[in-house]
Amino acid sequence: MPTTPPRSALHLAATLLTATVALYIALVAFGNITDFGTNQQFVRHVLAMDTTFKDDDLMWRAITSKGLQDAAYVAIIAWETVAALVLIYGTWLWFRRDDPRARRFSTYGLLMLMLLFGGGFIAIGGEWFSMWQSGDWNGLDAATRVFLFSGVVLIVNHLPLGRSGQADAG
Repeated sequence: MPTTPPRSALHLAATLLTATVALYIALVAFGNITDFGTNQQFVRHVLAMDTTFKDDDLMWRAITSKGLQDAAYVAIIAWETVAALVLIYGTWLWFRRDDPRARRFSTYGLLMLMLLFGGGFIAIGGEWFSMWQSGDWNGLDAATRVFLFSGVVLIVNHLPLGRSGQADAG
């Protein structure tokens, strides 16, 4: 009769950390869907650059079309939702002890978040649209937290496996 090898501390950490990020981004997506207007205003102000220093050399970057602003916001919500679903699936795979697939799907979801929060909010929002200049609509701290947390979880998910294919007990 085959026995299931015991879970190691590393396997448990990967499972629970992936589940935590999955829960977080699922709640973010849910909040953005059910309270659409709150973060819609955030995206509109960042893209319009209406609370920045109004430097003429930068203001040409502003996107003032409400249709384009809303399309960007819907794309963000869709990306968050897909990332949440991928991470939920990755968590389920960790619980099932399907480590190779769990690692792969968790990686996809975590990279999706790192692209959104690092590339989208920190790089594009923070620098291209000068979000760092705004006292009211500056989401760089929150974006940095999510980016770093996702990166830490990604590292934990990729720590070396033992010979049995299970994560080492450490």
